Amino acid sequence: MIIVTGAAGFIGSNLIQRLNEDKFNFIIAVDDFSNVEKQKNLEDKNIQEYVDREHFFEWLDQNYHEVEFIFHIGARTDTTEFNYEILDHLNVNYSKQIWRKCVAYQIPLVYASSAATYGLGELGYEDNESLIPELKPLNPYGESKNQFDIWALQQEEKPFFWAGLKFFNVYGPNEYHKGRMASVIMHAHRQIKSTGGMKLFRSHNPDFKDGEQMRDFVYVRDVVEVCMFLMYSRKDSGIYNLGSGKARTFLDLVTSTFKAMNLEPNIDFIDTPLDIRDKYQYFTEASMSKLRSIGYDKPFHTLEEGVTEYVTKYLNDTKYV
Repeated sequence: MIIVTGAAGFIGSNLIQRLNEDKFNFIIAVDDFSNVEKQKNLEDKNIQEYVDREHFFEWLDQNYHEVEFIFHIGARTDTTEFNYEILDHLNVNYSKQIWRKCVAYQIPLVYASSAATYGLGELGYEDNESLIPELKPLNPYGESKNQFDIWALQQEEKPFFWAGLKFFNVYGPNEYHKGRMASVIMHAHRQIKSTGGMKLFRSHNPDFKDGEQMRDFVYVRDVVEVCMFLMYSRKDSGIYNLGSGKARTFLDLVTSTFKAMNLEPNIDFIDTPLDIRDKYQYFTEASMSKLRSIGYDKPFHTLEEGVTEYVTKYLNDTKYV
């Protein structure tokens, strides 16, 4: 059995599809299954059992001897969430409990961290574990993820294999349910389809021209390939960046979206809202040398490759993986 928490979500459902492709069909899907929209992500997947996240630990205590691996992808991912109690419960304490169970039952673990832990990038984007306590996330979500990373590194008792993955800007199919937290590509596709154009935030930083703010955009297919690699290798525990390793501009992203939709670019700029302007990231880029150093050698999709596939195979017809 392989457990995937956050199973009905964006990355979790893509991971289950990838596991099924490698004939892993005894999947335990853990999530809050009350969102009907998210359940569409799991249609046609081979799943042995669905377990509500609030009953998961009771289930694990009874079935741990059959569990081969845990992917803890589930989290509260809303970067505008300011209810610390919710974040503490779902992103910190829930993760601690999973860690302790993996230690007790000797189950290998991969869990989702986030590039939101890097804040404005004052210390760069190297996945150097000695710097993690000094990072300054910009929002409570990032703080909750960094808090767990710090806690995990401090533990004397660890699963025999574990890895935390700092996801950068992930995009791809099965994010229809995410609303405002969906990728810029999905928002661009919807806006272009409905208005014929796309509005981007104007730059308020003299070092960047309008639309040339840069992010590390990573295709979800690459994310799940790294997860599979770690499940198979089960060595070199630690915290790793997971981006494409190449920062690209929002203009690049939106231009690629127009092209994939067979349309000429029509881009306007609007002021970045004042309430987020001082916390706006103008540049993120994952250093991927650490992951490469442990043997991961597959190429990552370029932005153009990922956007083209996402738009033409999924977004145009609202299809799921």
